Formats: sequence, C-alpha cells, structure tokens
Amino acid sequence: AHIAALAELHDRRMMVRLVKGAYWDTELKRAQERGLPDYPVFTRKAMTDLNYEACAKQLLALRPRIIPQFATHNALTVATVAKFAGDTQNFEFQRLHGMGEALYERLLQENSGFACRTYAPVGGHQDLLAYLVRRLLENGANSSFVSVSGDPDVPVSELLVPPADIIGTPGAARHSRIPLPADLFDPSSKNSAGVELGDAASLEALLAEIGRATAKPFAEASAVIDGKPVAGNRRELRSPIDARPIGHVVEADEAAAARAVLAAKAGFPAWNATPARIRAAALRQAAELMEARRGPILALLQAEAGKTLDDAIAELREAVDFLRYYAAEAEAKFAVPTALPGPTGEENRLVLRGRGPFICIAPWNFPLAIFTGQVAAALVTGNSVVAKPAPQTPLIASLAIAILHEAGVPKSALHLTPGDGKLGAALVSHPDVAGVAFTGSTATARAINRALAAKDGPIVPLIAETGGLNAMIVDATALAEQVADDVVMSAFRSAGQRCSALRLLVVQDDVADKMVEMIEGAASVLRLGDPREIETHVGPVIDAPAKQRLDTHIAAMQAEGRIAYAGTVPSLGGTFVAPHIIRLDKVSDLTAEHFGPVLHVVRWKAGELDKVIEAIEATGYGLTLGVHSRIETTVERVTQKLSTGNIYVNRNIIGAVVGVQPFGGHGLSGTGPKAGGPNYLARFATEQTVTINTAAAGGNASLIAMGE
Repeated sequence: AHIAALAELHDRRMMVRLVKGAYWDTELKRAQERGLPDYPVFTRKAMTDLNYEACAKQLLALRPRIIPQFATHNALTVATVAKFAGDTQNFEFQRLHGMGEALYERLLQENSGFACRTYAPVGGHQDLLAYLVRRLLENGANSSFVSVSGDPDVPVSELLVPPADIIGTPGAARHSRIPLPADLFDPSSKNSAGVELGDAASLEALLAEIGRATAKPFAEASAVIDGKPVAGNRRELRSPIDARPIGHVVEADEAAAARAVLAAKAGFPAWNATPARIRAAALRQAAELMEARRGPILALLQAEAGKTLDDAIAELREAVDFLRYYAAEAEAKFAVPTALPGPTGEENRLVLRGRGPFICIAPWNFPLAIFTGQVAAALVTGNSVVAKPAPQTPLIASLAIAILHEAGVPKSALHLTPGDGKLGAALVSHPDVAGVAFTGSTATARAINRALAAKDGPIVPLIAETGGLNAMIVDATALAEQVADDVVMSAFRSAGQRCSALRLLVVQDDVADKMVEMIEGAASVLRLGDPREIETHVGPVIDAPAKQRLDTHIAAMQAEGRIAYAGTVPSLGGTFVAPHIIRLDKVSDLTAEHFGPVLHVVRWKAGELDKVIEAIEATGYGLTLGVHSRIETTVERVTQKLSTGNIYVNRNIIGAVVGVQPFGGHGLSGTGPKAGGPNYLARFATEQTVTINTAAAGGNASLIAMGE
C-alpha cells in the first residue's frame, strides 16, 4: 500500500516482483546464528505458499498503479493468481530460462492474453556457476513443486491440494522439526538472545537502553576481596574512541594479591562442597542477569573497549553462551559420579572435584566474554577464583563480577584484582595457587609457565590460549565475491583485534589480481570511526601503545614499498589504525603477530600447495585457518596436513560459537583444551576413583538373588 501511495503521489506506475522460497535456508541459518526471537520467514513450505497467495491478492488489488510480477514455476500458484486476477491486464508471470516451459506454454495456449517474462542470468561461467547451482538445489529439493511434479509416483491430486488444507489447524503453521532460534541447542543450554539491527523498533529500543546507561557515570572499579573493596592506587580510565575520561579504577598491589589468594583458599572448601547443580544454577542466573542488563553492558563495551554495536552484542552473547554451556556441562559431568566397570561384588565410580584457588587472567580484546568464560569454568567445577582483568578494561570486569555475586556465587569464592603485569606475576607465583587460566600473548604465557614451574609444592595446570599467525588459503576455484567478504570480515572486523583474526592471505597466483582488487574495493567502503554510531564498521585499537606498534610495522612496510592498500584514519582524537593490505613475497616473511587491522598477502603458484602448507606449519602457530576451495580433495588435503585448532572452509574465520566451534589452538597458540568445548572443564578438576567392595557386607546380594 505504501508503494502504491508513492506511485499515486508521483503519478507513476511501479513494477513489484513477488518471489518465494529463495535463500529460505539461509534466512533460517542467519536467524539461528544471531539468536533472533523468531524467523523472518515461514518454516513450512505450505505457509510460504499460502502467504504468497495472500500477497498476490493484495498486489492485484493495487492495479494499475502497481504492476505485479509473479515469479513462480508452481502450477497451482499460477492457477490461483489467474483466478484472483479475473483478467489478464496489468500483471505478468515470470519464469527462469530453461524452467517452467511446458507450464507457461500450456497457459499461453489456453489464453494468449497472459504475459510471461523469461529471465536469465548473464555473465561468465565463473560468475554464473554458483547462481545456477543454487537454483538447481532449490528446485531439486524434495519439497519443490518442480521436483515433485516430475515424480511419476506422486498423483496429480496431491499436487493440487491448497496450502490452507495442507496446513490444517493454525497450530500446525510451524515446522515441528525446526526449533526457534532460542531452542537451537540442548534444552539445558538455551541459545543467547541477539538483536535484529535491521528492525527499526528493535534497534530503537536497544539504543534507548544504551543511551540511558551512558547518561550517568560508570561505576568505579576496584579490587574486591571477600566482597569488600580494597584500597589502592586510583587510576583514571580513558576511552580509546576519543580519549575522554570514562571512569576510575582502584588497583590492587602485591600485598592485596596475596590477601586475595588466601581469601580464595579459605573460601574454596565450602564452594567445592556445594552441589554442582547449585553452582550451575548460579551461572544460569548470571546469564539471565546479563541479558536483562544489556544496555549498561553494551555501553561499557563500547566506551571502554571501543567495540562497535554489532561486536558488543556478539560479545555479550558469547559471555551468556559460556555461562549456560558450562552450567550444562557441569551438571552432566560433576553432579553425579561416573560409574565404572568392574567385577561382581565391587562398585567403582569416578568423581570430579575442584582443585583450589584458580587465577584467571583475561585479555582486553574480549573483556567480557573471555573474562566470564574463564571465571565461569573455574567456578562451576568447584574452584575458588581470583580474577585479574586487563589493565585497559577493568570496568567491564567489575560489572561481570558484581553480576556473578548477585547470581549466587559466594563472595568468598570469587575475588577481583585489577592491576598491571606485575600484579599478575605476583598472583601466579603465590604458593597456594592451584591453577591458572590465561588468555594473552605467547611471551606472557611462557613467563607464567616458568613461574609455575619454579614454585615449590604441587604441579598445577596452566590453561593458556595465545595468539596466531592465522592464514587463509585460497585456490583458483574459490568464489571471488565470497572470498572478498570473508577476508574483509576476518581481517578488519573488531579492528583486527581478535585472536582468530586473519593475518595472512595466501592466494593462488592465477586469480590473485582479481581477488585482491575485490578485497581492496571492499575494504575501501568500510567506515572507520566512532563505534557508538550504527554506521561504523571499524572502531579504534585499544590504546596508544597498540597503535604505536601497528604504526611502526606499517611504516616499515611502507619503506619497503609493500603497501597495497591503506585506509584513512578519522580525526576523532582516539587510537585509530586504518585497515592496511601489505604484499609479502613468502609466508616466512611474516614472523610475528600484528594485532590490528593489517592483512598480509602472499601468492602461490598452482602445484605448490604442499609448500604453502609446510610454510604455514613451520610458523609454529596453530590457532585458526581458512580454506576457500570448491575442490573437496583440496580441502581434505589441507585439513589433514595442518594441525590447526580451528579450520573454517568457505566462510570467514572469526566468531567461534560456544559449544559449536570450541576455540583453541596448538603449538605457540596455546595448551588446550578448547574453550567452549566438551573437554574444557575437566582441566579445572581433580579426579578421584572410589572402589567399594560390596561383597564385604556379607556377600553380593544382587548376584545371589539373580534368577536363572
């Protein structure tokens, strides 16, 4: 009606094309990935057909200002539209070249007044192949009219059943085997809630919540031991966006670090004795509180960490996913002892329990998600925790700790100690520490490992996730448009400040010119600026030292004439680094991780794939890898020869989902096990085997009572 009103206002006639079913599966996947409240499309084909008929009736009623174009190969839909129209004027049918020929030939024979437009894709085979394959898949599906109508075993009467009759009752409008996005995973681990930023009402409500949170000062962060703030050095915090003050943190000193560990040691026995289901319930309650307080959390992620709105939402969702996933895992593995086999008259069981005080040291690039994930894993397995956030992001950590305390985690079991690297060294070297979970640089992980090894007393675990020289291998069969999208997202989203971000693009020489040109074009339209603005794609890097390191590397590459593309930095006063693309001669030229929006490109010749694989393996890192190829044997070859923790095929390499793509690497990229995976919690626990001789009580009653 709105389009018809516009046409009337401007005295124009407008063509409106009505389609159905295209990219239906993609819409479902996107809604599930983004945790939307519901699907933007119907989940049953009959509902889609019924809705098409309803839309067709409305469009036909708006003639002649609106000229409907009905794209369909469904004979029942064609007949229904023709009946609704009542004549042949001011509308047309459309079909894809090579399809629906018999249908429309018969229609036009019976009534030459109908119009049918034939449309066809135009272009080279490389551009058309993916499109044609997509159309074949859609039309060859079991539910497709084109496919079913060609089946001799399907009677014509079945093809002509009206959609409303197929659906039956209103309660059957949803597909019984397609759950809502919230129910995608196991019932014990609900999918986190996302936001459809394309929906004006949803976006407006979210921005209002963030606005209310930013209208008042952020709460001051301080060290918290046994629920009480600790005095210390008070430091001002400034936003990486524009360097404006956003709050203060009172940092712990080495004496406070020792007090925190001793407090955690004292709080450990009671928390470890708390049933796993109660510990899990606290995590689930924390997840609910985080979702309910999304406004203040998102506001802090933007102001303190420089996150774009999309990245901030994704991080909040990841934190919630960690809480729910680890709660479910703990209930499954820690709540009830595992029964083990043995001879008759003997009972064997395996019990998992906490180790003691755990030090959790989190990075600034995921100050909520990784911080929450480490702390949640340690807590739900029965350990007490001393959490140390990155010096750049203590406000976010302080809010997370407050939420966990409110959710039911005892203050004696969870303590917060913001501070610098010296504080971290003091924490991990304390003799009462029972384990360390760390995410950060490889150099710092090595230092922690040495400190733990130098201590007297028990040997304790280090769970470390470090960096990577993450590569993407692209061969000549890859779809250029998809490669460009995935490369730009992997390299430049979050200003390249993800452990999984793409650092090295290794592209086959035959297609390199075209692909790199497309990547440069895609990078050029990225908007670099204030991440609080919805239009911004790339925000600032975290602080001045990070910017200086990146600028130094870029300047060195510029001096060697290797810059292929350089973006423009906005004049906002923040710590911005524009996306850059740098040409290298070989994989080994990249010797260190440059943690920002800097992509390096190396070309390889056909027949040299094994050399490329060997060069990537030789870096010693093994965090994430991308492969873009339409040849299955190539994909298998790469995945079998590279011992990388996370490999992504024909997609971007960022955004690992908890419980779906457990995240973590090998070699210089970490110790494992993978965060958000089924083996993670066990590393935080000790194992105890209990064997009971049940026959000692006078005989094995169950064996004696056994029938013949």
